[in-house]
Amino acid sequence: MRRTEKTLLEQMQISDVEIARRMELLNLDKNALDLLCGQQRLVEENIDAIVEEFYKRQTEIDEIALLIGDADTLRRLRNAQRQYVIDLFSGNCNSEYVNNRLRIGMVHKRIGVEPKLYLSAVKTLKELVLRVLKENIEKETFLKVADALDKLLYFDTTLVFDTYIDSLVGEIETAKKRTEEYAKSLEDKVAERTKQLEEQAKLDPLTNLYNQRAMQDAFKRELATAKRRRSKLSLIYLDIDCFKKINDEYGHIRGDEVLKHLGKTLLNTIREMDIPCRYGGDEFCIILPDCTIENAQEVSNRIIHSFSEKYPEFSLSIGIAETGSEEYSDENTLIKSADKKMYPAKKQTGSYICH
Repeated sequence: MRRTEKTLLEQMQISDVEIARRMELLNLDKNALDLLCGQQRLVEENIDAIVEEFYKRQTEIDEIALLIGDADTLRRLRNAQRQYVIDLFSGNCNSEYVNNRLRIGMVHKRIGVEPKLYLSAVKTLKELVLRVLKENIEKETFLKVADALDKLLYFDTTLVFDTYIDSLVGEIETAKKRTEEYAKSLEDKVAERTKQLEEQAKLDPLTNLYNQRAMQDAFKRELATAKRRRSKLSLIYLDIDCFKKINDEYGHIRGDEVLKHLGKTLLNTIREMDIPCRYGGDEFCIILPDCTIENAQEVSNRIIHSFSEKYPEFSLSIGIAETGSEEYSDENTLIKSADKKMYPAKKQTGSYICH
């Protein structure tokens, strides 16, 4: 159940048993309440004078005058104070009475009345009420009523301060929750950013393919998987023919455009499980898990076809190496093998594949 769906009594878990216990601790019994109830008519007859004098004194205190703020608020406070004083002499100290006192504490805390100001106000109110009682009843009765009023005001004050404490605890818990949520969001952002940076560190910034370092890690992983599954693994090694000439004749911007397009071609041509990498300069590698040399040649043909559609004046040289499923080469041996097979292709005219 939401906090707003509970009474203050329920929120603070103050039961009838708890109310009785608090009254017992203050020796606030039925006799004391009856003594106060016996003076209710006298108090009602003098209530306007009591409240008027009370707020006259209160508004002389700068902090309180600032909290009250305006005439409309002062008028509402006077009406509320009249009812508060009359309730002191109602002879009741039930759950409804307690809930009203808790609400008083909540309101005072909410508008920023500090405990020292609240206690000062209680002292002033007590003096004014006792003055009326002293002037109108016998001394012996007055002393008993004054003692009963003292107990009830202590009772009220404990309730008011409980709401102050509960409110402060609530504020601390809310602040703690917000701090934890903020810290968690920062952790998530840092983790996400770290992941992004780690991914970026693996990628070649020009082609958005894996760089040589990331390729080595991926190669080891895929070779281990191939050995475990007893499957074949192929490697395509390719470069752009006469790339230095392209840079010299067309400029490095055009050369970069060719490299970027080749990177895009690789990404669009291969399977999702294949791993394209920029090995360095104009040299590229593609790791093809669970792929025979024949299938790797088909992939190479598609790459040549797609690249030539954009740049018919340029050509690619491709070497293909395969390992498995009986014996497996390590990654460096396989790279050297594919690189070695690429060189005969470079001696041919146009794009060519050797394996």
